[in-house]
Amino acid sequence: MARAWVFGDDVDTDQIIAGRYLVKTDPQELARHVMEAIDPKFASKVSKGDVIIAGRNFGCGSSREHAAIALKAAGISAIVAESFARIFFRNAINQGLPAVVCKGVRGGFKSGDIVEVDLEAGEVRNLSTGKTFKFQPMPEFIMRILRAGGMIPYLKQTSGKPGAFK
Repeated sequence: MARAWVFGDDVDTDQIIAGRYLVKTDPQELARHVMEAIDPKFASKVSKGDVIIAGRNFGCGSSREHAAIALKAAGISAIVAESFARIFFRNAINQGLPAVVCKGVRGGFKSGDIVEVDLEAGEVRNLSTGKTFKFQPMPEFIMRILRAGGMIPYLKQTSGKPGAFK
């Protein structure tokens, strides 16, 4: 079962992974420092499959892909937010990390709630309270990238195949 980790509005990429770690290339090393500007113990508390629930403009700031890499390597299985900074959204998808826009979601969770995200059905469920939030399911081409584990694995799987980008 996945736990929810709730964050507010305008969580920027420096808060997700500080600039001093941008010289690191090992995803696991980045994961050890993820979200430490907001919660210094986050990396030691998060478990594989957990979900971030956030307010507006998640991932604002610089366009570093390290933020999405660090979250995924830490075990985060999805981020559900009121809105995303556009570049972060695409970086997350390219890394195989679902980034779901869902209006009103932040107010329906507290950290520690049990959460379930169904990308195909377009639902995020708070199993602790019984509340369900609907979102627009992602387009099929994005789902193919996510299923492959990110853009690079997707390109490796589809290289030279007709119609791969439809």
